[in-house]
Amino acid sequence: MKKLKTVASILTALTLGGFLFAGTGHAEGPWQANHPGRAEVNGRLRRQDRRINQGIRRGQINPNEAQQLRQEDSSIRNQERTDASANNGHLTGGERRQINREENAESRQIYQDRHNGY
Repeated sequence: MKKLKTVASILTALTLGGFLFAGTGHAEGPWQANHPGRAEVNGRLRRQDRRINQGIRRGQINPNEAQQLRQEDSSIRNQERTDASANNGHLTGGERRQINREENAESRQIYQDRHNGY
């Protein structure tokens, strides 16, 4: 009888473990929100947003400039999401290069705004 309870406990644990494993595997699916290319783009957008905030706090970027820069950030982020959704959560090399060029242009704008003042 004791052996039967042990076997039942083991089967229950394996069944629950299987459901947990299946649940996490399903969450990963073909859409990968944390794909390396996407993580790179989104990390850079976060850093640029911090630079904008820092420029505002220091009086180097005025509210109108900040709004324009944030709109560009939003546009880049939307492009990243659209591109990724067309490729099951991935960015192609060409898409990453294009987004990187746009981020470079915005980075130069942030730099100029912060160093030119208003």
